Amino acid sequence: MQIKLTKENLHSEFVKLIERISGEELANCYQCGNCTGGCPVSYAMDFGPREIIRLLQLGQEDTVKNSNSMWLCVGCLQCYCRCPKGVSAAKILEALRQITLRKGEDHEQIKEIPFPFMKNAPQQAIVCGFRKFVS
Repeated sequence: MQIKLTKENLHSEFVKLIERISGEELANCYQCGNCTGGCPVSYAMDFGPREIIRLLQLGQEDTVKNSNSMWLCVGCLQCYCRCPKGVSAAKILEALRQITLRKGEDHEQIKEIPFPFMKNAPQQAIVCGFRKFVS
């Protein structure tokens, strides 16, 4: 089944929401692959940064929402540095995380944090972990 890029896909409510939160315009990405080539965690993602943007361009929202890519992005902005069009896949993946977390859908269920971890871990690491995975 071949899916075509249409105006409806690029102007769906979901894409508009992602663009509003991220400040990025998905149509600017022309799939060169530089972002995925520089991504330090693309090997572990279901879909690399380039593929996530393409899936969004094609209106494949459910595929993107069910992938692990948004949760693995470390936000290093290597994608942005390498992009000839200045598109930040990291900002798009962060927007996807925020959309999910704003619905109250936690990625991780944290029941308790072990005291030795709390004692030794930097406070910023704990706060960032909660911000990234818990609503």
